[in-house]
Amino acid sequence: MNRIYELMFIVRPDMTDEDLDKLISMLQSVVPASGGSVKSVDKMGKRRLAYTVRRFHDGIYVLMVVEGGGPAIHELERRLRVTEPVIKFLTVRVDEEQKRLDKIKKLRESKKKMSAQPAPAPEQAVSAPATEAPTTA
Repeated sequence: MNRIYELMFIVRPDMTDEDLDKLISMLQSVVPASGGSVKSVDKMGKRRLAYTVRRFHDGIYVLMVVEGGGPAIHELERRLRVTEPVIKFLTVRVDEEQKRLDKIKKLRESKKKMSAQPAPAPEQAVSAPATEAPTTA
């Protein structure tokens, strides 16, 4: 079963662009060999870390969106663990979240269609004659 994952990893801030491109291409070549596909790669650039990781205060963030099964993700995570420039990584499955968001969107659209339909005419609602209550004097 193919699922969609977001893989965020942080590499050392002193890594050159050429080395970063080599690392990304190596990771991209691992995915098809394991039966998956890379949907997108986003180099987010150098950012400040929230806390010190391996004596680094900054890191270069990279986000990969991968579609595949468990073996592809396990192989990617194994490669990231043994790659020295990678200081942190996190993999998150996002297909369930996407299904939930699509369901909410569909529900909102159906409510919008229901509210866009014309309301029943007022003369149909007031078809019964009104009776007057007797007044006491």
